Amino acid sequence: MKKQKGLFVCEIFEDIEGEGKYQGYPTFFIRLAECNLRCKWCDTKESYAQGRPYDVKLLAKMASDSGCCNISITGGEPLLQKKNVKALIKLLRKKCPDKKITVETNGSVSVAGINADNISMDIKLLSSGMSREMMLSNLKLLKSKDQVKLVAGSIADLRHAQALLAKNKTKAEIIAQPVFGRIKFSAIREFILRRCLKWRAMVQLHKMK
Repeated sequence: MKKQKGLFVCEIFEDIEGEGKYQGYPTFFIRLAECNLRCKWCDTKESYAQGRPYDVKLLAKMASDSGCCNISITGGEPLLQKKNVKALIKLLRKKCPDKKITVETNGSVSVAGINADNISMDIKLLSSGMSREMMLSNLKLLKSKDQVKLVAGSIADLRHAQALLAKNKTKAEIIAQPVFGRIKFSAIREFILRRCLKWRAMVQLHKMK
């Protein structure tokens, strides 16, 4: 990522949040460009490109002017531009303090110093092909207000996640959801119930038409 005063952005849009603790709420999305991972089932490959630079003040004004109650800074991998993401969050706190801010991260970059209402961190599982890239030390940094997303494509993924989380405790809420078209929601439901896991099972609304 080249040095710049603003943030490289892939797209800006308004939509209903499709996953996580704010699922179903109108959300202003800022999708940042570039990603350091190449997940096999990635559905936002357009974010691999460099994108277009935006000044953080302009992004904060656009988010403030939006009628949406929440803001999601997503990617790509937003924390590849961590310094300016932190600057954007600081401005958002001033301009729209009533809006909830989520930062979506793929789990491979440190979340230290990110002052969001919700750090949404993925744990890339076996079927993604990126499971070895995870920075598991992040799990200790997450708080109860944050969330860990398990996007599972198989029962093997769920078993891997269970073993990993048993060794790496976190205060964050655990959310398990299926990779669209690879595993049924019912399989995740049964996995959680049979093992009495304190996980939250969800589907991705943005995959529904």
